[in-house]
Amino acid sequence: MSEDEQAVKHAIFLLNQIVNDTSIPRNIRRAANESVDLLETGEDSIASRAISVIMTLEDTSQDPNCPSYARTKIFKIQSLLAPLKDQI
Repeated sequence: MSEDEQAVKHAIFLLNQIVNDTSIPRNIRRAANESVDLLETGEDSIASRAISVIMTLEDTSQDPNCPSYARTKIFKIQSLLAPLKDQI
């Protein structure tokens, strides 16, 4: 398994933790679920999928209702996917 695939799998794992945490507001869980769907579909290149997820999570992390621990996970996911966006 390549380093890129490992980063995507770890990002999906962290996103699923957000999705399954009922103490996180619904809109943030919905954005995390959409991000999982984006990463799991193989229609686009890994770079374009990473960019889409990073942009989605950027808006989500700015939400004042986002708990700090969820925001920390979001930042971790963005840092995992950031190197992938340069592979266009």
